[in-house]
Amino acid sequence: MKIKPLGDRVLVKPLEEGEVKKGGIIIPDTAKEKPQEGQVVEVGPGKKNDQGKVNALGVKKGDRILYGKYSGTEVKLDGDEHLIISEEDILAILT
Repeated sequence: MKIKPLGDRVLVKPLEEGEVKKGGIIIPDTAKEKPQEGQVVEVGPGKKNDQGKVNALGVKKGDRILYGKYSGTEVKLDGDEHLIISEEDILAILT
C-alpha cells in the first residue's frame, strides 16, 4: 500500500529492541517498553507558514530518528505496525 503523510507529518517504522539484554535476560513482549527509535518511511511536503510558503521538513526518507515515547498515531499497513507523527515530536536524527 502506498501512503503519503500530509503537512508536517512523518510515517515511521518503529525499531524494536532485541529480546535479550546484556545480562542474557529474556524480556517478554508484555514487559517491553514502547520503542522510541524508528526509521522514516515517508515524509509529508511540510507545513505552510503565515505567508503560504511550505517549510520543508528536517528529516528525509531513510533517516533513523528518536521520538517521544507516546508520540503519534499507530497504524497498521500491510500487516506491519507504523506510526504517523508530527515533525514536532521528533527529538533527534541518529547518525
